[in-house]
Amino acid sequence: MASAVSVRGLVKEFGERRVLDRVDLDIAPGEFVALLGRSGSGKSTLLRILAGLDTDVDGAFEVPGTISVAFQQPRLLPWRRVWRNVSLGLRGVDGRAVAEKALAEVRLTDHVDAWPLTLSGGEAQRVSLARALVREPDVLLLDEPFGALDALTRLAMHHLVDQLWREHRPAVLLVTHDVDEALLLADRILVLDEGRIVAEHHVGLARPRRRASFTDLRTSVLADLGVDDVEAA
Repeated sequence: MASAVSVRGLVKEFGERRVLDRVDLDIAPGEFVALLGRSGSGKSTLLRILAGLDTDVDGAFEVPGTISVAFQQPRLLPWRRVWRNVSLGLRGVDGRAVAEKALAEVRLTDHVDAWPLTLSGGEAQRVSLARALVREPDVLLLDEPFGALDALTRLAMHHLVDQLWREHRPAVLLVTHDVDEALLLADRILVLDEGRIVAEHHVGLARPRRRASFTDLRTSVLADLGVDDVEAA
């Protein structure tokens, strides 16, 4: 089966600093992969390259299917109502009908005609997610999409993303700093350090997951990140 994402020997430099150093990566269709690493390790840079937002690289990468991206900030247009933000750029379809269906999936049926500035942070992020999913992408790139949310809203978003992924089954690359988030959502966890993938963990746990089910794996992932699990608890 062809990969949804294929990366070979990818190198990215900013001046004399090598941010990505001969990265190899494959993501299978429908696979959920989380990318962990310290700040500055190159996680978001890799995601931006795969999204086509940075083309000044060496090496090769291929994403043959359609791509959607959701960032940490929702990036909604304040002068467009919610449904128009969701349907932005869609052609040849009834934009409102498609947007309404996507907003129902993220539980925002009552906010179809709202203005973005009236939304809470969690609601705005759900609109961003609806905008990404409405295109039925083959690959969904998530760049720390829950980092700016409070703890309770973040937990609700984890449940929602897990549910939506199981329904739509895009390949997903999630960039995150949150080990528990990666363990709750991903099939596979990669650790990026100094521009290289230095560890890989397969999460063979049934969904939906509970934190109590991955205590040992959490300790192992934290060790790869150079963190003592006792200190992180």
